Amino acid sequence: MTATWKRLAPALPGATPKDMLLGGLGAFFGIGLAGLLVALGVNGAHSPLIVAPIGASAVLVFAVPSSPLAQPWSVVGGNVISCLVALAAIRIVPDPFLVTAVAVGAAIVVMSIMRCLHPPGGAVALLTALAAHHKIPFDVMSAFLPIGADSLLLVMVGLIFHRFSGHSYPHVAAAPRRSAHGTADAPPLRRAGIDARDLDAVLGEMHESFDIDREDLEELIWRLEERAFARTKGSPRCADIMSRDVITIPHDATIAEAREKMLSRQLRCLPAVNRLGVYAGMVEARHLIEDAALVAAVMNAAPVARPETPILDFAADFANGGVYELVVVDPDYRILGLITQTDMLAALLRACNREA
Repeated sequence: MTATWKRLAPALPGATPKDMLLGGLGAFFGIGLAGLLVALGVNGAHSPLIVAPIGASAVLVFAVPSSPLAQPWSVVGGNVISCLVALAAIRIVPDPFLVTAVAVGAAIVVMSIMRCLHPPGGAVALLTALAAHHKIPFDVMSAFLPIGADSLLLVMVGLIFHRFSGHSYPHVAAAPRRSAHGTADAPPLRRAGIDARDLDAVLGEMHESFDIDREDLEELIWRLEERAFARTKGSPRCADIMSRDVITIPHDATIAEAREKMLSRQLRCLPAVNRLGVYAGMVEARHLIEDAALVAAVMNAAPVARPETPILDFAADFANGGVYELVVVDPDYRILGLITQTDMLAALLRACNREA
């Protein structure tokens, strides 16, 4: 249930209860002032002209101020340009239903070209097209008052509010760590490993867009690397490299069941457990050709280790071919993880790269 809930309702990374409350408080002031502006203008405080550009934009400005989609040009430019694009679509496309699709699609393209992509802009374009369909007065000036003015006011409230919230707005990418000597060189740990070209290549290969500034993403990756290095410096522990989602098989299962599970999961070994969930032995692919009915008759005793055991304690055994798998267990011999030759090789290779 917990895993399903996480997939359906992902949390905003880095958000704290304080940030959530501050986001709501900021939106309160932003929407209140924008509503006052519309009330003093046309159509009253409850005009639909305020709904799309302000309500949705406020979520971005106050809840995720570091997002590229929430920056001042994105908010003001995205909303105003979307409205202008929709007005142009109304003149070009006569069909009142087709024009809504054309307006939103074209707004996304133009916002992307103008580097002011802003999700509420799509709602602005849709609202503009619908307003024309329902004969609501809407002209070019409406893109600037109230939509442009409301968006600008929201940004100004955001600028003031985030001076006290602890967040930067407009967002400034995290400053990269510099050399302790005050030179332009990167710190020693950052001179080997990933660089900007690697990041650009991976982003290109993934064919995905991420709601995070590119410089922030690069700095985030580096800081993760540094924390991992600090945590695993020296000999990494078994807990640092083990597989945690270990596939097991009951020790009283049949050889046919073990064979089917290995083939379906593309495994070469299966830890066997007894009815209490305690580690009982290891079944390997070579055991499946033996003339026996049950797993318990062919399994062997693979070595075990504790999570805190340094992996170098077993490096020689893996290298000499005496050990192929290492089972990580708790004091009651319940399985916590599994280390294979591949895991060991990857950990040693990573350690060598860090030493280089």
